[in-house]
Amino acid sequence: MGYGKWITGALGWALGGPIGGIIGFAVGSMFDGKGEVRGSAGSYSPSEQRNSFLVSLLVLSSAIMKADKRVMKSELDYVRLFISENFGPDAALESSKLLRDILKQDVDIDAVCMQIRRNTNAAARLQLVHYLTGIARADGHVSSDELQLLRRIAASLAVPSQDSESIFAMFDKGIDAAYQVLEIEKSATDEEVKKAYRRMAVKHHPDKVSSLGSDVQKSAEEKFKSITDAYEKIKKERGLV
Repeated sequence: MGYGKWITGALGWALGGPIGGIIGFAVGSMFDGKGEVRGSAGSYSPSEQRNSFLVSLLVLSSAIMKADKRVMKSELDYVRLFISENFGPDAALESSKLLRDILKQDVDIDAVCMQIRRNTNAAARLQLVHYLTGIARADGHVSSDELQLLRRIAASLAVPSQDSESIFAMFDKGIDAAYQVLEIEKSATDEEVKKAYRRMAVKHHPDKVSSLGSDVQKSAEEKFKSITDAYEKIKKERGLV
């Protein structure tokens, strides 16, 4: 399997722990006999942080794609397009190869999520859940098995249920979902709606994932736009200015 510099020279914390074990067979020269990275750990560069985020995303994507016992072409296409648009064509090419190999592996969800939780901030973990929800919806329907797994992943990543349910609602365009995106009830006052929007805009601002690079930050803008769209929908329904 021909992996280039993106895989063999630019990964950081993902090479240790269970994630390293999952991808170790594909990039075996980087590991010793125990599946650990050769050399000292040290601090990780922005590039290593970014690529570790992407690899962890691929590992969890494989679990989502297999949740309903079948891998759909639409899901593979979604991943390929997402990676290409947000990380570039070179990353997309190598990620496609790596994902095919990862899909053959069993993923220990809780162990993988614990490794991610130890190495990423809350905003990055929110972004992961948003991306994985998009994978689940790529075929136009989220099965009960997929939703159950999404909730399990969110919980294992220490993402509060209110936050994860808000993210799930971002993929629903109805007015009820708009309130759920802002994490409020339909009975909320106009002032509470405005406060909720400001709070969510701060929580999900793309700048919070700037440490992962401009490509991840660009992807986070989609989530941020969903919050703004939900607010505008509620304002229109209520006649707010």
